Amino acid sequence: VQLQASGGGLVQPGGSLRLSCAASGFTFRNFAMSWFRQAPGEEREFVATISSSGVITYYADSVKGRFTISRDNAENIVYLQMNSLKPEDTANYYCAAGNRGPFLRDYGMDYWGKGTLVTVSS
Repeated sequence: VQLQASGGGLVQPGGSLRLSCAASGFTFRNFAMSWFRQAPGEEREFVATISSSGVITYYADSVKGRFTISRDNAENIVYLQMNSLKPEDTANYYCAAGNRGPFLRDYGMDYWGKGTLVTVSS
């Protein structure tokens, strides 16, 4: 199983980034996918989740209206479009796959990728 996140980088406040997570080694279309993040010195927190079909999405209040999660089940990729970025969005972002959930909790996820660092700074 592999989950390879990419797309992180340095961006100015108000800017945008799109993270991607390429999955392999499991039946991607059967798993919900979530993004979590962890800032330095803080606990990992939930960001967004999308159902296996892509129909249902849910966001943390802190990113609602700014971030959009989506997936391509033909290509086995999940995305996180991040707009209007704020310095407090600075963190390592992790994608995770879950079969049973809860998909908003890290203990509910089955597979994890390595993080991609997002830094929001002027």
